[in-house]
Amino acid sequence: MATTSPASDFAPATARAAAPATTRDLRLDFYRGLAMFIILIAHISDNPWANWIPARFGFSDATEIFVFCSGMASAIAFGGAFLKKGWPMGSARVVFRIWQVYWAHIGLFFFTAMCMAALDLSALFEQSYVDALNLQHFFDDPIPQIVGLFTLTYVPNYFDILPMYLVVLAMMPLMMGLRQLGFWAMALASVLIWAVAQTGALALPAEPWSDRQWFFNPFGWQLLFFTGFAFMRGWIPAPPVNRTLVWAAVLFVVLSAPFGAWKVFLWVEAWNPFVAEQIRATYPLTAEIRDKTDFGLLRYVHFLSLAYLGWVLAGDKGVNLLPSGDGGFAQLWQQLLNVIVKVGQQSLAVFVFSMAVARLLGVLLDIWGRDPLPVLIVNIFGFILISGVAYTAAWFKSHPWKTRK
Repeated sequence: MATTSPASDFAPATARAAAPATTRDLRLDFYRGLAMFIILIAHISDNPWANWIPARFGFSDATEIFVFCSGMASAIAFGGAFLKKGWPMGSARVVFRIWQVYWAHIGLFFFTAMCMAALDLSALFEQSYVDALNLQHFFDDPIPQIVGLFTLTYVPNYFDILPMYLVVLAMMPLMMGLRQLGFWAMALASVLIWAVAQTGALALPAEPWSDRQWFFNPFGWQLLFFTGFAFMRGWIPAPPVNRTLVWAAVLFVVLSAPFGAWKVFLWVEAWNPFVAEQIRATYPLTAEIRDKTDFGLLRYVHFLSLAYLGWVLAGDKGVNLLPSGDGGFAQLWQQLLNVIVKVGQQSLAVFVFSMAVARLLGVLLDIWGRDPLPVLIVNIFGFILISGVAYTAAWFKSHPWKTRK
């Protein structure tokens, strides 16, 4: 497990240009790995554990972690190609990644659709799993939907994160071209695109039979992706670690919770109905700036607050994540840390697999029920599966058949 921090590791402004990110960061892989476990929990249908994921306590959720960390990882994977090989070869590197993610999206859809169809054909369940995933239009009229699927004009619910990621990746050559003019040009373009997205002018159609839009508008979410990219490249210096910023982040996260999460709001309502009524009155005002589709402003601020706290807690180069001592607990934490980091390092393979297996794990809960014990077994089983996928993907990427004895 690599624990080396990149040379640019949120470098001071004076050192940014001289020390770009070149290696992976323990903190990056750790938090990205945590996001993968949270995403699995969130996508197991009617999973009681999903009531306790971060999304239930504030504006942002694991999607923000995934997108932000993907931007940081892209700074390592693609940023160097642009700098060392030039814009054309850097763009070619990005196109190759787009090709991989595109076919991952197509494969994920058809595998999941096949599984849902097989469950319905088995006649073992009273409910329709095809209808539960809102795929009845695809099976009722597949010819235009297949065309829409391959052209990304048909983006069913549940299959909407990877298309967003594809478009954001496709914007990278543009942003890197603007970077040649200066960081200000890239930053201004990203902010302006995000601002226009807030008006709805850049909405993308998700299906031909309704006016539903992509659940994740890539022109809004790119702001978070390129924020992570700029941090890892060292173009944005890290904020200082001081009590004022820490308390500001903590207060924003805590005080915004009733405005961004119904779970917290209901607790406030049970505690003081008058306070809850005042909060409810602000919802029309805050609805737009906390919007998930176009990535509203409050989601951005909320995530940056959480990211700052996570960075502070992790310590310099992630030193606080490492176990201290040689006791049994330290060894157990080291093993667990290794697994989380490995999952974070293989996030695409893990994400695609988890989205597919989550539906099947939900079927197990339908059979066994949702009492605490079966819920525990199913979630732990899911954790084991995605961990196994991470290690398997890493093994294949190591090309062991090429290794000499």
